[in-house]
Amino acid sequence: MTTDKEQVKSKKYHGKRIYSGTIENTTLEFWDKMMDINLRSLFRLTQLALPSIIERKGNIVNVSSVTGVRAFPNVLAYCVSKAGVDQLTHCAALELGPKGVRINAVDPGVVLTNLHRNSGMQEEAYQKFLEHSKTTHPIGRVGKPEEVAELILFLASDRAGWITGGSFNIDGGRAQTCAR
Repeated sequence: MTTDKEQVKSKKYHGKRIYSGTIENTTLEFWDKMMDINLRSLFRLTQLALPSIIERKGNIVNVSSVTGVRAFPNVLAYCVSKAGVDQLTHCAALELGPKGVRINAVDPGVVLTNLHRNSGMQEEAYQKFLEHSKTTHPIGRVGKPEEVAELILFLASDRAGWITGGSFNIDGGRAQTCAR
């Protein structure tokens, strides 16, 4: 009989094992780690920065993911954590709007970064993933970091002064598709 950890995909990241998985085999340890990294950190940093942001009537742009709005198999904790980022953004926008603070989120699809490599994906698998991603994004390609950065810059600018509480897909149409 295999243990939960043996059933879960395991990868090394900086010498530590990282796990992804389903509702049946995601460990509580990995669940907590993913929530800490993707959700709790934003919550706490927002709280710490708020006095200055409120004083300056500034704004916040959170980086979420297409997985926050679209379910994908075998990445349960990641999907739930990113959905939490979107909901944190929406709730905080209602609470902070009267104080002159805007908060929005961007939800990228697959973007050409080192995220997957840094999480332990080997180069050959990463290249296959990128090639497959051309078929899962209706626009036929993965995103460029600059494209996401430009949306973040716009949302943080005064030109977006009447936009708050939004989660903006920047995913080549990925959120409009079925998981494949």
